[in-house]
Order: sequence, then C-alpha cells, then structure tokens
Amino acid sequence: MPQPTDVRGECLPAALSLAASGVPVLPLRAGKVPFGNCPACADNACGGRPNMKTPGPCTCPHPCHGWAAATTDPHTLNSPTWARAWREAAAVAYHPGGAGLTVVDLDNTAAIAWARASLPATRTVPTTRGEHWLYQGAMQSANAVRPGVDVKSTMAYARWLGSGTGTMTALPDGVRALAVKEPAAVRPVAVTVPARLGGGECPHRTPVYLDRGIAMAEQRITEAREAVHATVYRTFLAVLSTHGRCGCLTDAHVARLFTAAQAKGETARHCTDAWTNALTRLGL
Repeated sequence: MPQPTDVRGECLPAALSLAASGVPVLPLRAGKVPFGNCPACADNACGGRPNMKTPGPCTCPHPCHGWAAATTDPHTLNSPTWARAWREAAAVAYHPGGAGLTVVDLDNTAAIAWARASLPATRTVPTTRGEHWLYQGAMQSANAVRPGVDVKSTMAYARWLGSGTGTMTALPDGVRALAVKEPAAVRPVAVTVPARLGGGECPHRTPVYLDRGIAMAEQRITEAREAVHATVYRTFLAVLSTHGRCGCLTDAHVARLFTAAQAKGETARHCTDAWTNALTRLGL
C-alpha cells in the first residue's frame, strides 16, 4: 500500500495505487479540506451530493462535493478536470464507507486509552494527534461520539496516512453503538383536531379499521431510516386522506402520531407544521 505524502504534486501516484486496490480517493487541500465545488456546483446550485441522504458518487466531472467525489476510476483521477486539484493537493483522502471500512478517529491520548480499554484491537494508523483505528465493515458516520472520538465511514472522508500496523478486525457492535443517539425525551404536545374533522358519522363502521391504520402509520414513522421529515409529512397526509373527513379521528389518535414522530427526533413545531401542511394540501 502507498505511504502517506504531504508533498504537493506527488499525491496522484498514491491515489492511483489506492484506487487500484478498491479504495475510493479524492485530493485534499492544505488544512485537510476537500477542494471547493466547481462554478456549476457552487452553493450546491446543482442540487448535488450533500443534499442526498445515501452514500454514492458525485456525478460532476470535477472533484466536487467533498466525500462524494471519491472514486476508484483511474480515468477520472487522471482526467484534465482533476489535474489542477492534484497539482495543488496537499494530501490524499479516501471514503472509508466506499471501501467497506470504518475509521475510529482518536484525537488524543485520553481517547486512545479509552479505545484500548473498550474496543477490540485492530489495524492502527498513527495521526498527527492520535490514531486511526480501522475496522472491516461500514456504518453511519458520526462526529463527537465521545470526547476526542469521531467515527468516519459512509458519507465521510478520512486522510490517508498509510496502511498502518496490526490485523484489521470486523466492525464490532461497540463501535456501531457509538453512532446511536439516545432517544430524546418526548415532550407532551397538546394536539387539537380541527372541528371539521369531528362530529361526522364514521363510514368505516368499526374502530378496528382506524386503530390498525394509526398503528401502521406509527410503524411507518418509527421504521424510517432516512428523510424523516418527508416520511412524517407523507404519513400524516395518508392518514388524513383516509380518515380526515369521516369524523373518526380524535386528539388521542393524532397525539400517537406526534409522539412517534418526536421519538424519531422531530420537534413539536415540525409535527404541527407537517400536520397543518397536510390539512392544507387536502383542503381540510
């Protein structure tokens, strides 16, 4: 594996070697930051990768959008549109998740001591301030999971500092757990069902139909893994489309939906806005 380099103009050979081994790479400027977006992608006018919620390559021919520019394609790496970036590059970075890896970035001696006491040994790469611990397996990236500890995998980049020492081991549950946020306390929300929704005769005849629908809506929100805002809105819209005109919805039903949404990190304000927008959309 190539060794680290900070010499300008000497990064491309190392990047090509990494790419040939299946590791997606990109150039970094001084300060360990990616190159800025091209004029067409400036201020994310193209609607590009940073607005998207899943890992994947950037479609711009320039090294745009940070981690999403990482590639293993030698033609892209050698292309004229990347030439200036490589001439000015101060270092090589890679997308760990794209290579099926997770990097536990330990920024100081206290973080290293914690890792040695808490995590299984794996391949270790020295950094300027601490160590990178590399595990086989990809996961959600997360910053500041502990004092001095970041997790870099999907939708993130890490500076290439050499292949390190030791045997790489499988990504342990203890590292995956670092990216799992404690569920926020759900604040009680006073929900009012508009008068136009109540008072009518329910055409569904049985409360079982409604209860099943509310339970399915709760499950849809709870199981959302991405685009939670959009999922909550679409779920509210579906519930109101089915039950919003028949008079069977109550405050208790709506409170169940709000509680499920808040458990996924939505605020009371987001819930109220989504509910109001759904009512408006349906003309209720």
